[in-house]
Amino acid sequence: MNAELLAVGFGLLSAASWGAGDFSGGLASRRAHPYAVTVLVSATGLLLFTLLALLRGETFHAGDVGWAALAGASGALGLLSLYRAFTAGQMGLAAPVAGVTGAVLPVLLGAALEGLPGGLQLLGFGVGLLGVWLASRPEGAVRPTGLTWALLAGLGFGGYFVLIDRVEGLFWPSAVAKLTALALTLAYALLNRPERWPRPHELPLVGLAGALDAGGNLFFLAAAQTGRLDVAAVVSSLYPASTVLLARAVLRETLRPAQWMGVLLSLGAIALISAG
Repeated sequence: MNAELLAVGFGLLSAASWGAGDFSGGLASRRAHPYAVTVLVSATGLLLFTLLALLRGETFHAGDVGWAALAGASGALGLLSLYRAFTAGQMGLAAPVAGVTGAVLPVLLGAALEGLPGGLQLLGFGVGLLGVWLASRPEGAVRPTGLTWALLAGLGFGGYFVLIDRVEGLFWPSAVAKLTALALTLAYALLNRPERWPRPHELPLVGLAGALDAGGNLFFLAAAQTGRLDVAAVVSSLYPASTVLLARAVLRETLRPAQWMGVLLSLGAIALISAG
């Protein structure tokens, strides 16, 4: 199979997993404080990646530690900033802004290091980002509050994409990244004293969110190591579309015409990027 096509496949799995993880984490955050949920999601990812690395007998590359730790810190900054953006403004506005910003940095770096991708892939990048925006933007006029935090979140996610692409391993670097994220988010949560941590009967939902988030990280890393970084980042950044579809299927939320158009554009972008 063509390496770029395989990278697109891994990117799609990443987008589906991250989108489902956001949906599960969003449900959990309705019942407990979002910062508390973030800590437990990071802890779940750390546990899963450590177990997988041990079961697989993966070689630990000391050179991966620095890059993975920086990636984990950048991802933690992105997630915490995204929650601040949700608190300060509209979630439906902050999420696509962060998603689009997060995809731009790897695209620029990929163009600088590997040259511009093909014309169809460039068109697919634009169509995909437009699709994400349409699929997740709020209805009607909204105040542009929280945009600074949303942009910072996007830079954090983009930094994660770029930094984790530098590692050689798979499970151990992901575990190091999650360990760093756990330490930072736990410190932040304790300083801000979340009002309520998840109760025992809510832990399965939080665990599901953590497993899906870990899956998204793992599939993205596989996509980036298989093909171009910019292709992996843009395809993985289609995750808001899967969140919208899950909300429609599970919560019976009605999709507006613009959202349906966004989903269709996202599917078209996949075809364009794959064809390139």
